[in-house]
Amino acid sequence: MQRRHLLAAGLTVLPLMGHASTARSLLPKTSIRILVGFPPGGGTDVVTRVIAQQLSQRWDRAVVVENKAGAAGVIAAEYVAKQPADGATLLMTNFSNHAVAPSLHPRLGYVVERDFRPIVLVGVVPSLLICRREQEAQTLAAIVQRCQAKPGAVSFGSAGPGSIQHLALEMFQMRAGISALHTPYRGSAPMLADLLGGQIDYSFETMASATPHVASGKVVAIAQTRLQRAKAQPQIPTLAEMGYPGFDASTWYGLVGPGGMSEPLVQAINQDVNDVLKLPAVAEKLVAFGAEDGGGTSARFTAFIASEKAKWAHVIREAKVVV
Repeated sequence: MQRRHLLAAGLTVLPLMGHASTARSLLPKTSIRILVGFPPGGGTDVVTRVIAQQLSQRWDRAVVVENKAGAAGVIAAEYVAKQPADGATLLMTNFSNHAVAPSLHPRLGYVVERDFRPIVLVGVVPSLLICRREQEAQTLAAIVQRCQAKPGAVSFGSAGPGSIQHLALEMFQMRAGISALHTPYRGSAPMLADLLGGQIDYSFETMASATPHVASGKVVAIAQTRLQRAKAQPQIPTLAEMGYPGFDASTWYGLVGPGGMSEPLVQAINQDVNDVLKLPAVAEKLVAFGAEDGGGTSARFTAFIASEKAKWAHVIREAKVVV
């Protein structure tokens, strides 16, 4: 009887032991910084804070989100690349500084493959092709027809040169064989203000930023840019469904550290983030932001970065994008 009680007690302890954090013992006994290369309140920042809060509890130390904005995330990336590889300083990288910057900035202060150690993909977020409610052409076919009728006159706003809005437009022009007018802004907020005001016609805005305006009825969502529909926007078709198979122009977030991090430390942090991503409260928040398909191995994230880098290098080269 006593042995059965001991077995029962052991069964209740094992799951707790399975969730014990190895990273907690491998990381420095100091606060941990996760740098974000964008201002507070943006998609990368919001997602990072959700993850950091949970990691702080698991690691029993402060996990501080530090915003070091500038150059579409490049300044933060260059900083982290030069830090000690002990895990005390990490980077929530994204599409901009790991997949796009190497092709846009010939004098970039880091080499993605050499200076960073991918840890885990956190989520992939689609963009939404949107227009204001009063816009006459509100279907993909009508937009293409309008661009064909007036080459270079139909305007698409972006958060700046080399942004996801800009490069999604370049991909769309290449695939549809059309010419549109790229209108860059210094961020999404002023761009959306002009879209609502009628100064520009369309934008491939990030889902997290566009969704509130779609929900209010102020803008219309025409299509989304991942291969499959986002769980939070299942009613909006993808461009891949609408005659552009393989069209995939999304932003994404993932945790990386400086190059040279030890394999045991990388795997330990990877496991903790994977556990955090499975928490219902975290999963629900990420899906609401449009961030899906995160998690998996460090090797998976490494391959993902390589494929994204190659894809956008092709678009930048063929479209002759210059920042």
